[in-house]
Amino acid sequence: MTEALEITTLRPAPGLTAADFVAANADIDDYLRRQPGFLWRRIVQRDDGTVVDIVAYDSRPHAERGASGIMREMGNSPVHSTIDHSTVDWQLTTVLRHVQ
Repeated sequence: MTEALEITTLRPAPGLTAADFVAANADIDDYLRRQPGFLWRRIVQRDDGTVVDIVAYDSRPHAERGASGIMREMGNSPVHSTIDHSTVDWQLTTVLRHVQ
């Protein structure tokens, strides 16, 4: 199977920081660990303050399933209130090359 990445860029909600966003993700991390095909997650911050949240799955179908649950199954997560939703850019992408 070909790996897939869920890549989300966002800015924290007004008055909040990237650290607030990270702290509010405990239940999302637990959710991801339970998802079929979940490989890893990284949250980084660009110099301009934009947060980049990258989740890797072993296949696109698993990525689609996992991503859909974030809004459906995890819709009441505290993480959603830490995000300026007008800044969210969300994409699923297929990995073309993987080098270790």
